Amino acid sequence: MTHKSNRQIVIAARPNGNAKLSDFDFVEGTIPSPGEGEVLTRNLLISIDPYQRSLMGNASTELPPIDLGQPMSGPAVAIVEQSRNPNFAVGDHVVAWSGWQQYGLSNGAELRKIDPEAPPPSTALGVLGHTGLTAWLGTTKFMNPKPGSTFVVTAAAGSVGSLASQLAKLRGHRVVGIAGGADKVRYLKEELGLDDAVDYKAADFAEQLSRALPNGLDALLDTVGGTMFEALMPHFNHHAQIVIAGLIAQYAHPGAAAGPNRLPDMLKLFLYRFIQVQGFAMPDHVASYPDFLAEVAPLVAQGKIKYSEEFVDGLDSIPAAFLKLFDSKNPNHGKLIARVN
Repeated sequence: MTHKSNRQIVIAARPNGNAKLSDFDFVEGTIPSPGEGEVLTRNLLISIDPYQRSLMGNASTELPPIDLGQPMSGPAVAIVEQSRNPNFAVGDHVVAWSGWQQYGLSNGAELRKIDPEAPPPSTALGVLGHTGLTAWLGTTKFMNPKPGSTFVVTAAAGSVGSLASQLAKLRGHRVVGIAGGADKVRYLKEELGLDDAVDYKAADFAEQLSRALPNGLDALLDTVGGTMFEALMPHFNHHAQIVIAGLIAQYAHPGAAAGPNRLPDMLKLFLYRFIQVQGFAMPDHVASYPDFLAEVAPLVAQGKIKYSEEFVDGLDSIPAAFLKLFDSKNPNHGKLIARVN
């Protein structure tokens, strides 16, 4: 399919708190022409992720925000339309960091070829893509709890959390997932086979947590932060291993969270319980993709890893779908993807 222009979703304003539709704008840009060594790609599937709120500005990140008037950054499954790079041919399917637009231009350095026949190309944005790599890194590379340890995963019904939970189960841990709503809790226990799951939206969340963690927690993969992390603090065992891979509860808030300052209590807890805390960002570890795929792709193909995807249709549907990621009433789980055409 050929377009006359490059339709883009650009950042129109810096949000204060949660983003809103007016913070985005639709523009018709010029389809770029590849120079020497460059590749023109056309997006087929576009990833929609919570971390993209942090790219809009006024967020809990030390990274510079995207310039106003520029398209939202992020990964997409794309097809090569034109190539002046010997490593890519017209018709190749790739994962490109071309963002929320119809076309992207690349020097090829960040492009990753994929087989459009197997597995489904959409998995390259989820369970076998950047969110899957995040889950694998957090679960396998930055902690090493003993088999049988109690392993807690926050946002466990999401794209990162669901894979992390299953990988932890395959490594012999007792896995407890935290998610919002009875349907997600049921999904974690009945579909993913977790040992227990807790509904953070429930009025008795604290009681549920205590029942699910009678012997405390030994490992935590957290992508939420905020009050969720505070609720888990009393359950940290001595020598607990904690990996922080995201802060979805805080992306929209550049300052400290409202409420009492728990930092002194937190530091005391970390010190006297000898707790290991590690943070990381997936882009620093893209060289691990081959090792990640070598382990996880066969598990997905064999049905030993389950995954969930939700699709919206059309480029114009992306902003509204993005906002739902931060809506506590959103019943959906898994990876959110836009089909461009």
